[in-house]
Amino acid sequence: MKTLTVRLPEGLVTQIEAEAQARRISKSDVVRERLAAPADDNKQPHHLDAIKDLIGSVEGLPEDLSVAKKSKLKAMGYGRKRPR
Repeated sequence: MKTLTVRLPEGLVTQIEAEAQARRISKSDVVRERLAAPADDNKQPHHLDAIKDLIGSVEGLPEDLSVAKKSKLKAMGYGRKRPR
């Protein structure tokens, strides 16, 4: 096995040390497990979680806007030059 030296933020080091101590395994084992875990297991919030309360809150828009955005924007005049 090869050795790799990495600099980590203090907060992350504290988390790794606490987990290693609680599980009675080495810090290297904790880091290897975290690196090998699939992306879904990292417990990072999904990008839509930040705006989930806003989704569907704008009234008066067509239901298929995400599918037909080009045609809807063109019909609204978006992108046309305005007269001066």
